[in-house]
Amino acid sequence: MTRCEKMAVAVQDEVEKQLQQLSREKIARQSIDDYGAIILARDLDEAIAFSNRIAPEHLELAVDDPFAILPQIRHAGAIFMGHHTPEAAGDYLAGPNHTLPTGGTARFFSPLSLDDFVKKSSIVSFSQAGLKRLGKEIVHIAELEGLEAHARSVSIRLK
Repeated sequence: MTRCEKMAVAVQDEVEKQLQQLSREKIARQSIDDYGAIILARDLDEAIAFSNRIAPEHLELAVDDPFAILPQIRHAGAIFMGHHTPEAAGDYLAGPNHTLPTGGTARFFSPLSLDDFVKKSSIVSFSQAGLKRLGKEIVHIAELEGLEAHARSVSIRLK
C-alpha cells in the first residue's frame, strides 16, 4: 500500500471515529454517505487541478506553506490557509461572511460581499468621431442579433 493509500485509510478511519462521537451522527453520516469522497492524487499539482475543476464552496489548504500554492487556486468560495485554520474559524469568527457559492458555482461566482449591496451603473460615452469609427461594427452586430431598432439607433446617427 502506498503512502497516499495509507493516508486515505487513516482519514476514513478518523471520519468514522468522529462520526460516532457526534450527537447528530445519523445526519452527518448520511451527508458523508451521499456526498463524501476520498480522492487520491498523484501529487499536489493534480490535487490543485482537481480542486479547481470542482470549485469547492470550502477549501482547506492543509499544507505546510499554503501561501506558496494560493496563486494556483482559481476557483473556491472560501480558502482556509494551513494546518491551524479550520473551516469553523471562517464560519464563526474570522470575519468573512458565510454566504458562499455552492455546487461548483465558485467557477463564476464569488462569496457574498459588500459589493453585492452597492448599486453601480455602467457609464458609456462615445464622441462623434468614436461612433463614426466603430458604428458600422455596432450596426453589424445588432443586425446579427436581429435587433433592427438597435442597428437603426446607430445608423441614423452615422448619417
